[in-house]
Amino acid sequence: MTYFWHILLNNVIPLTIMIGIGIILYRAFKLDIKTLSKLNFYLFSPAIVFKMLYESTISLGVLLQTLLFFAIFFAAMFLIVELVIRIRGYRGGMVPAMRNSVIFYNSANYALPLNQLVFVGDTFTLSIQIIIMMMQSLLPNTYGIYSVNAQKKADLRATMKTIFTLPVIYIIPIAFFMRGFDIPVPDPIYAPINYVSNAFIATALLTLGVQLGSMKWQFNFSDVMLSNVLRLCVGPAVGFLIVWAMGIDGLMAKALILSCAVPTSLSSVLIAVEYDSEPEFASQVVFSSTIFSIFTVTLVIYLLQFIG
Repeated sequence: MTYFWHILLNNVIPLTIMIGIGIILYRAFKLDIKTLSKLNFYLFSPAIVFKMLYESTISLGVLLQTLLFFAIFFAAMFLIVELVIRIRGYRGGMVPAMRNSVIFYNSANYALPLNQLVFVGDTFTLSIQIIIMMMQSLLPNTYGIYSVNAQKKADLRATMKTIFTLPVIYIIPIAFFMRGFDIPVPDPIYAPINYVSNAFIATALLTLGVQLGSMKWQFNFSDVMLSNVLRLCVGPAVGFLIVWAMGIDGLMAKALILSCAVPTSLSSVLIAVEYDSEPEFASQVVFSSTIFSIFTVTLVIYLLQFIG
């Protein structure tokens, strides 16, 4: 019960307040969702990715094992959601919207504090979550954008041009290179990076609130709940099976399973808004999965104690 109240008070309620502020701001001023989306893609997201990777201490062994786990987990969830898409007969923008709502999850502003709550400031488990966050920052900005444009039968060259204009795909190797060779970032440059990265969570949540505020709120209950079940219930179950199959145990196993249990990422909303691919469905999934995660994440945390 302590975990439940801690997650509620320290994760869900603060997120809900920021989303609510976004809704109010939209109602009052009709903020432009496209401008907010571009700020997230081209400024705030690259800044926080650079800062977290540059300041992290990640060993090569942990990096490779975590990347292998993530690759298997991503492939497994992709296949599961593709099967669901075929069975449900989704068409048009609903195909990438459902897919993105399951394979892209909130590995930054939800999973990072959750990791440190559960493992009480453990730097080893934090490094694992940072690797997951890195991949979950890279994929929406590459595959996520490609899949949405491919569904619309957009020109491949134009799609690739869009992907290669996104800063985050360059920020990740630059951050690793500078950290690996101990290259310092001059203070006049690092200070703005800190300012911008500190604003990422607030801006992303306000963007979600603005999107929710502009919606008609015709709640697609069955599709939204299906996405929630795949993300919050099937996700950690698949993570457990992969950890077991790979023979991973101890803290690493627990950190990896927990990383699979978090709600749908805000990036799915940003992609949906930017490329007009079922933004209402994407927003409803992010909001509802965050609320339902109070119960599902608490259950996952409880079950982690039985993993050796």
